[in-house]
Amino acid sequence: MPETASSALTPWSNFYVMTGSSAGALTGLMFVVITLVTGVERARRTRDGISTFSTPTVAHFGGALLVSAVLSAPWRSLGYPAALLGLAGVCAVVYVVRVWFLTKRFTGYRPDLEDWVWYTILPLIAYTAIVVGAIVLLAIPVPALFAVAAGVMLLIFIGIRNAWDIVTFLAIEGPPNPE
Repeated sequence: MPETASSALTPWSNFYVMTGSSAGALTGLMFVVITLVTGVERARRTRDGISTFSTPTVAHFGGALLVSAVLSAPWRSLGYPAALLGLAGVCAVVYVVRVWFLTKRFTGYRPDLEDWVWYTILPLIAYTAIVVGAIVLLAIPVPALFAVAAGVMLLIFIGIRNAWDIVTFLAIEGPPNPE
């Protein structure tokens, strides 16, 4: 007997309420970080740092919020959330690849291995887990929902770490002296 959306998603409702609320709150806090970054970027007369580091962090929180909202909705079938998660996940993978290229050409700062891992590789893994979970959601819902949950949690931890990285970088580096 195929599992209904309600019976598959109900046990996850608290998890997605918690992760969605956390992602929403952390997105709001990121606006403070972006305000700090904006001052530095204006002094440098470039927006590459925002596109490479800050915007993706907000996008990851937004991705976690979107997945949480989709899986908290009262679906009658798992087909709709699977399609939405798959589409959103593929778009996010394309976005991370774009960020990868922006990072490669960024001249204001030379990213180290840690930056590559946290700003491109781990987000790619998180979104791939969401896509894979979406693909297999209809066939094997329980493992698929665990894969999606792992992707969401990874996105939240990536966002927390990257927001901290941006804030500490700005606190130590400070705005550059205008030339």
